[in-house]
Amino acid sequence: MKLRQKVLFLAIAPLILALCAIALAVQHQARLLAQQQKQTIEQAYLASKEAELKHYVTLASHSIAHLYQSGRTDQATQDEAKRILASLSFGDDGYFFVYDMQGNSLMHPRQPELVGRNLFELRDAEGSPTIQRLLARAREGGGLERYSWTKPSAHKEVAKLGYVIQMEKWGWMMGTGIYLDDVEMALAKVDAQQRGNIQNTMLWIAGIAILSALVVAASGLALNVSESRVADAKLKALAQRVVESQEEERARLSRDLHDGISQWLVSIKLQIEAGIIRLSGGAEQQKAALGVFEHTAEQLNNVLGEVRRISHNLRPAVLDDIGLAAALAHLTEEYQQNSGTPVAFRAEGCTDGLPEMANTVLFRIAQEALTNIERHAQAHKVDVLLQGGTDEVTLRIRDDGQGFDAAGIAQHPKRGIGLRNMMERMEAIGGRFELASSAEGTVVTAHVPNRS
Repeated sequence: MKLRQKVLFLAIAPLILALCAIALAVQHQARLLAQQQKQTIEQAYLASKEAELKHYVTLASHSIAHLYQSGRTDQATQDEAKRILASLSFGDDGYFFVYDMQGNSLMHPRQPELVGRNLFELRDAEGSPTIQRLLARAREGGGLERYSWTKPSAHKEVAKLGYVIQMEKWGWMMGTGIYLDDVEMALAKVDAQQRGNIQNTMLWIAGIAILSALVVAASGLALNVSESRVADAKLKALAQRVVESQEEERARLSRDLHDGISQWLVSIKLQIEAGIIRLSGGAEQQKAALGVFEHTAEQLNNVLGEVRRISHNLRPAVLDDIGLAAALAHLTEEYQQNSGTPVAFRAEGCTDGLPEMANTVLFRIAQEALTNIERHAQAHKVDVLLQGGTDEVTLRIRDDGQGFDAAGIAQHPKRGIGLRNMMERMEAIGGRFELASSAEGTVVTAHVPNRS
């Protein structure tokens, strides 16, 4: 083998092996992240559905409260209550149903053929006694119950999440439910998107690998002494691309979760409509409508807060809008409000020339450091300094907490993940990360080259 071929082989072989190892590692981590994200989305989706059902049943109870609390148990009063409940609906397959405690169907707007029938012995495809389980749940004080039921729009039996309560004065069980096939479809869509993202990442790595190999081959053939620097630059570009892919994935998940909030808004819409109906009634009804509107306004605030919290945690949009210094000031103020620990933030010099990736890394490091302080430090105060200089930008976070064994944490296989993430983020953008901890407190320092 000629010297030129040896040089070419020794230059390309390690690069290809390194890229293959990185590709396998990225694929494994991407699949693990996709599985974790799916579980997170499923839990958040079902939690929103459960909260939505509770709101619907509360709304239905309020809609007939004037009849139920009147003390009348005559048939006309109960028929009027059933008429009101039958008129309430949400979505294509959202409705309310009423049974007596012996399992007789009293009201079912989407399947009127069931009204008047005793369904106490009704069982689903798996042999589970559906109505008996719902009645048992109602007798226990009400709550959620999973079962199978025929979906009116699809005319087939699918999984359903129901919420029932007992109305003792009338001997009723009233409830509603949400069909879960929509959840399964949403999760299948998430799976497809995640597979596509993983495939795109592998294509990017393959493309970079091919391009890197061609560049190194050309350099080797020309006996270019800068061959090692070219390979190093390619590996750094690949590492930066991995970090960028993580941020893009967080932004996508933020949009998906944000869209899920629309289910909450349906509940608020129904409450507003019920309040409008009550406004046309007497003084007592108008007073009740005011309470409904006040409750709706409170729910709107909660929804807005939830949207801001989820979106802010997944992707710091405030960083893109107002810059690094203002974003860190907002982060420290929010941390102080949530934790009760005083935080002093100072910004010196100019940091506007940093690249977008460097801004994101510094913001993430501040988030991770403050999270660690809140969880572990037991600190009484925190100082955050952002200092912009001619050659570099420095972020320093100091607390007066109890400190920890930094060397021991770094060597522990299951601890110190947050610290390792901060170190890896700094390495990806060519920065320096410093950590000092003692019984007097902890200081986290990040230095980023200022190439503006």
